[in-house]
Amino acid sequence: MGPLGKIAAGVAIAGAGTLAYASLVERNLFTLRRFDVPVLAPEAEPLRVLHLSDLHLTPGQQRKQRWVSHLAGLDPDLVIVTGDNMAHPDSVAHVLAAYQPLFDVPGAFVFGSNDYTGPVLKNPFTYFTHHDKRDYKHGVDLPFEELRTAFTNAGWADLNNARTQLKAGGRVIDLVGVDDPHIGLDAYPAGPADPRADARIALAHAPEPRVLDEFASDGYELMLAGHTHGGQVRVPGVGALVTNCGLHRSMARGLHRWSGDSWLHVSAGIGTHPTAPIRFACRPEASLLTLIPR
Repeated sequence: MGPLGKIAAGVAIAGAGTLAYASLVERNLFTLRRFDVPVLAPEAEPLRVLHLSDLHLTPGQQRKQRWVSHLAGLDPDLVIVTGDNMAHPDSVAHVLAAYQPLFDVPGAFVFGSNDYTGPVLKNPFTYFTHHDKRDYKHGVDLPFEELRTAFTNAGWADLNNARTQLKAGGRVIDLVGVDDPHIGLDAYPAGPADPRADARIALAHAPEPRVLDEFASDGYELMLAGHTHGGQVRVPGVGALVTNCGLHRSMARGLHRWSGDSWLHVSAGIGTHPTAPIRFACRPEASLLTLIPR
């Protein structure tokens, strides 16, 4: 074998190894991220918010289900779920088993596109085209109303194009949310956040800037979203290559300043799209956000 042949063989071996790691190892390396978010009044006691997103759960994913259920041991004051819970028509019972230990905690949720319809095989290179120029392809219908009913029966607030207040950790939380902007279901119930509330939190599945700007302008100091999977495949030293929405790649995951006094947290999510079950340099995650005084 000549020098070029050896190089080609080496590249092929490295590529196969990377793919094997991304598909068999890293996508199962669940991790917990922790952030302090300074949005409470001076002298206020901290408030612990568990942010979960993008489970994309299928019936056979017992390891993922168990990992999520163990997060109740963190003793959060509030649970926020920002969509894409399911990836199979038979997933509802498994999603509920994962979340069951958390149903004793006050919570709120919005849906993502993959709560309504299942995954569709697609060319991954289409993610590099402008997201709003692509036609969204729907798969099989998913039992989202069954999931919605189970969540609300457990006491979690449905914030799909809605707003509410609830008590968590002995504090009043003012909440607003929209249905998934990625497929045009958002209808923001505009109005100023309650200045008397102890915390003001806004939810969306896809962190589209036009929606985040509306939240921030109405005085919501913490905005929570998912959808991006953190880029799912990240290049060391470069970061995410795509976000699959209008958000800049530098904000594909983690906590960021957005506008004025507002903060944005984007979860890289716990799962992957079933037709692209890989992660590289972007471990699946949940986040514990500790709200602290400004």
